[in-house]
Amino acid sequence: MAETNHGDQGLLYWLIKHVSVGPTIRLVNRPTVEGLENIPVDGPALIAGNHLSIADWLFVPLVVPRRISYLAKSDYFTAPGVSGKLQKFFYTQTGQVPIDRAGGDAATAALNTAKKLLGEGRLVGMYPEGTRSPDGRLYRGRTGLVRIAFEANVPIIPVGVIGTDKVSPPGPFSWHAERVQVKFAKPIEPIEYDIPSDPDERHALERSVTDRLMQEIQSLTGQEYVDEYAKKWRPES
Repeated sequence: MAETNHGDQGLLYWLIKHVSVGPTIRLVNRPTVEGLENIPVDGPALIAGNHLSIADWLFVPLVVPRRISYLAKSDYFTAPGVSGKLQKFFYTQTGQVPIDRAGGDAATAALNTAKKLLGEGRLVGMYPEGTRSPDGRLYRGRTGLVRIAFEANVPIIPVGVIGTDKVSPPGPFSWHAERVQVKFAKPIEPIEYDIPSDPDERHALERSVTDRLMQEIQSLTGQEYVDEYAKKWRPES
């Protein structure tokens, strides 16, 4: 699978991936990838994965030829001072896209931002758990990602990442020379489903497909599954 040219990806993104950060990560963590043939050569798609570490959004784009745009909190782009500007620059150049929460509704903002990016033909990365796993287990997925896939009529590609919680565990930032595996499953296509117009029936279908998605991710990672929503990780006092 050939990679798109520098202009399509952005020169700085290409340099970060192939010249600076990317080669260093490859040398230190020696990531492997399976199922790369499930990533479409072009056109929009959602990449839906487990979320073990802040390192997840670095390893998945590292092994995928196309650029992936991950949705990120707008706070990452608005920090004050020189360090804030550097942080904004890094997140922007590595494919992060701020969620515009001007209306105050994070879920609606994520939906609108993702649909806009998919309308531009992009790969969009999201975490159905909604937050990092607090203990390495896989938690119940939220239905928003499937709702986006249905409304935009795009495939969902499950991805499982293994080992990133050892590379950069929760807590103060650290980085360790642990191996990482990235595995992709076959896409879940909206065309497989007869999407009802009734809101209650539609929500029930979104819940069912989300549960299927989490099962696909679990089969890739082997994580223990917890049928409840993950609570945001907080450091011990």
